[in-house]
Amino acid sequence: MGRTRRIFTVSAFAVAAIATPLRAETLVVNSYGGPYEAIIRKAIIEPFEQRTGIDVIYDPVGSASQDYAKIKATMGRPGFDVVVMTASQSLQGCKDGVLEKLDANSIPNLAKLSRRLTETAGPCGAVHEVQYMSLLYRTDKLATPPVSWSALASSDLKGRVVLPTFQNTMAIYLVEMFSLMNGGDLVDNLAPGFRAVAAIAKQSIGFEQSSAILESYIKDGTVWAMPFWSGRAQLLVDSGLSVDYIKPKEGTIPLVATLNIPIGAEHKDAARKFIDFFLEKTSQEAWVGGYKVGSARTDIDVPAAVKARQITSDADLNSLHLPNLTTVAERLPKWAEQWERDVVAHAN
Repeated sequence: MGRTRRIFTVSAFAVAAIATPLRAETLVVNSYGGPYEAIIRKAIIEPFEQRTGIDVIYDPVGSASQDYAKIKATMGRPGFDVVVMTASQSLQGCKDGVLEKLDANSIPNLAKLSRRLTETAGPCGAVHEVQYMSLLYRTDKLATPPVSWSALASSDLKGRVVLPTFQNTMAIYLVEMFSLMNGGDLVDNLAPGFRAVAAIAKQSIGFEQSSAILESYIKDGTVWAMPFWSGRAQLLVDSGLSVDYIKPKEGTIPLVATLNIPIGAEHKDAARKFIDFFLEKTSQEAWVGGYKVGSARTDIDVPAAVKARQITSDADLNSLHLPNLTTVAERLPKWAEQWERDVVAHAN
């Protein structure tokens, strides 16, 4: 007798499942566009997807302050699961009860971070990078490299400076630094800082929120000097553009950047896995090397060029001015009004 033939019917869905492995989880990550997006995709997101099978949807919309406003307005249900913000929003979000508290039981790599930086961000923030506000300038336009923040007020730079909007953390940092330089302090007496920045605004070309737009002005030569984050500044130097950046002689303020989970996030387990992956030693090394920033981990191998110019140790952090970020978070709404009244209203 002939052999009986067995006939199998395979659905189109099953064929698709064989051809493309199904991912059981999805994660929405909100962060920034431009160079940040390209680097985080390559250094963090793609390796994370490959290891876990979790599908990451990247949402490059909004500044840290705008993202936090959305989280607060939705009572912790903004539509994304992980968000990149700063320590100030992290502290405020914990106080407002709209951010998830994080711990080393579910995110083991939190235990590997600098205790000082972890305390700075509070229980709701995982510190994944550290930068500082630098003074970025065109080397082909300025005959003498600047050494002080006061260079921004020089008549030589009239019409050649751009300032951040208040939605960009650099705005309040700039006010705080000019306050220190003019007899005030970092949180309790900012009036001298607001007056000094208002004078700079009068000779600036205006205000921009996005780092990508801010850097476009210095790329095309419209702007010759401006405050800018140190990691992004180094990327411009590495690109071959005629620019450099400094820590002015008066000092500067660090940007402690955090990963946060909104309290009503839909995919919290995947979010914790993503944060833990981002904080792994190899991930932090990839991030530091790619984005040219400092890390809250002290056990990673940092390229010499990054170590020379970024914040890579507690000693580096101690050399900078660090305001009480809890107080900063509480007073930001009042300062935002003062910025509009005392700085923007007096700009050309």
